[in-house]
Amino acid sequence: MADETTNTPSSRPDAPAGRPSGPGGRGPGGPGGPGGRKFFRRRKVCKFCTEKIDAISYRDVRLLQGFVAERGKIVPRRLTGVCTTHQRRLSRAIKQARNIALLPFAAGF
Repeated sequence: MADETTNTPSSRPDAPAGRPSGPGGRGPGGPGGPGGRKFFRRRKVCKFCTEKIDAISYRDVRLLQGFVAERGKIVPRRLTGVCTTHQRRLSRAIKQARNIALLPFAAGF
């Protein structure tokens, strides 16, 4: 009986190493595996670059309102898809428009 071995889950040769697969794991059924996301997310492109808008004016309130959230916060570029240079110009224009009361600093409660 000394040659008998017990099969524990860690000593099985067919057991996967690492975390188990499942809803939270990265195995075959997890979000990172073949059964993961089924759609392709399109890369966001800068609205100002595609429409060739060079100057972002603080007076164009209708344009600026699209980049300000309902609560008054400036929407980050990872959500809007605006490039870095245009996001800087956009935030400067939003701040200028707020200072002369064209845009609100925060939503009214």
